[in-house]
Amino acid sequence: MWVLARMDKKRRHALLSWVFVGVMLALCAALGALQYRWLGEVSRAEQERLRAGLQASLRRLSQDFNAELTSACAALLPESPPGGESPERAYEASFLRWQASGRHTSLFRRIAVAIPENGSIRLFHLDFSRGRLAPGEWPPGWERMKERMEARAAGEPFLGRRSPVFLADFDPALIEIPRWRRPEEPREPPFRMRPTELEWLILETDLEYVRNVMLPELLQRHLGSSSLPLYQVEVVSRQDPTKVIFHSGSGAGPHIGANADASVHLFEVQWDQIFRRLAPPVRPEELERRGLRRPEGERWKGPPRDLSGLDRGRWLLLVRHRAGSIDALVARSRHRNLAVTGIILVLMVVAAAALVRYTRRAQQLAELQMEFVAGVSHELKTPLSVISSAAYNLQGGVVNDPQKVKRYGALIREEVERLTEMVDQVLRFAGLRANATPASVEPVAAPELVEEALDATRKVIEEARCTVETTLEAGLPPVLGDSIALRHVLQNLLSNAAKYGGDGRWIGVSATSKETKENRIVEIRVKDRGPGIPPEDLEHIFDPFYRGRNALQDQIHGTGLGLSLAKRIVESHHGKITVVSELGKGTEFIVQLPAGEWSQGNEFANSAD
Repeated sequence: MWVLARMDKKRRHALLSWVFVGVMLALCAALGALQYRWLGEVSRAEQERLRAGLQASLRRLSQDFNAELTSACAALLPESPPGGESPERAYEASFLRWQASGRHTSLFRRIAVAIPENGSIRLFHLDFSRGRLAPGEWPPGWERMKERMEARAAGEPFLGRRSPVFLADFDPALIEIPRWRRPEEPREPPFRMRPTELEWLILETDLEYVRNVMLPELLQRHLGSSSLPLYQVEVVSRQDPTKVIFHSGSGAGPHIGANADASVHLFEVQWDQIFRRLAPPVRPEELERRGLRRPEGERWKGPPRDLSGLDRGRWLLLVRHRAGSIDALVARSRHRNLAVTGIILVLMVVAAAALVRYTRRAQQLAELQMEFVAGVSHELKTPLSVISSAAYNLQGGVVNDPQKVKRYGALIREEVERLTEMVDQVLRFAGLRANATPASVEPVAAPELVEEALDATRKVIEEARCTVETTLEAGLPPVLGDSIALRHVLQNLLSNAAKYGGDGRWIGVSATSKETKENRIVEIRVKDRGPGIPPEDLEHIFDPFYRGRNALQDQIHGTGLGLSLAKRIVESHHGKITVVSELGKGTEFIVQLPAGEWSQGNEFANSAD
């Protein structure tokens, strides 16, 4: 009953320990779920922040690009009003001033001025090297522009903000800027002071310069040199998105299209700034000085100022993260964070489980040590009591018969040997814990080991009335080791077979040699036909101080160190000991030791040094 109560107590302690681990596991799972939710919220906020920051950078880039473009267009327009010097000289002077400014003077690959003359449009090309305008032919691709200018020169009315008068939509690299003349004569009602176009400045953007100089400079300025390699940048025509004007990287790469993380319009000329410079509003006093009538509510405003519908950016700048998108980047970062968090939580659970397990083992070891102390005390008390009683009877003259005196002496000697064996076992266990190598190593014959161990345990075997069956293979090689220590191993196995063999009363001892992949071994087996070892005890059978349930129930004397010592001794000889047991059929211990040669000496001891 005491044994069962003790086992139930251990089970309760183990159950409580694993309940603690289960609670920790549930808490970690709840924490993981909360972490997943929190990381999702953080990821969404980070995604919005990155996207907003990228969009703001692109907006500033677009403003700078458009400002540079507008500034160049405005600088190339003559400052003198129409009707003064010849248009050619005015444009040449503007070009020389712009060229002297040194700011993006390679932005345009072709500059021309179109001037109406005798019902047609005459084109003058600018020679960049001399800074002079000279008549020339219309380049290929400018035909539609010529047709439209001829229609305008013939008196086609201005159609307002919906008319693409200023947008060369047939070529996303062309800019045409008209130059107006104010009306000089009053007109009959309805009073409309419409502008008249004198000539047109035509600019053809140098796409190579934009690709190689201007856009890389702006991208590095606004996206940063460290962040730029992280993004794929593409500039396409708004009217034809398949026409790629610029692409970051060495190759063309896949089109970004609708998968862009952010986009912005480029190549948007600020017409308000240009026309404000070309034709500032006419004040009422100037109209009166010229003798022009102005009905109430009417005044000359110059060319149309609300030009937002004319040119909203001919190019589209698209940016996408090289990871696929900002969403993919943030999702990947979230998954990494979740993986790290999951690993940490798993490690915490594993650490808690390992802590519980090792704590339980330490507790069990402490309990076994206490039981060992109690068992050894009991084991020591019994022979000491016998020796004390026998000595007292001999000393008091209670025993006078020589035969009885002789029997008392034999009894004292047996108990002393029993005490000596227990002390030696404890000392040997302590010695093996301090030094894992054999005391001496020499070739030892396996048959001699078996015979010596049988002789040393003959009395125990006879008292158990067991029959010993020995099977020794002929020509066995020797084993290298300490003969005394190895004999102790076999003695322990034989004693256990005799003690726990029960009604089987049979012990089988065999020794054979085998070849393995690593070396040749000698295998010694000790088998009995007893009740066997319960499965719950089998995994602890070699633990120090451990005694099985059957030994405790049957009150078989022992310290719980025998099999632990045997395992340590065998392993110190680079061998292996295993056990096979089946309830009701017996138990078999298998000792495998490396075989050697008779010529080998203290090889293990030398290698240990």
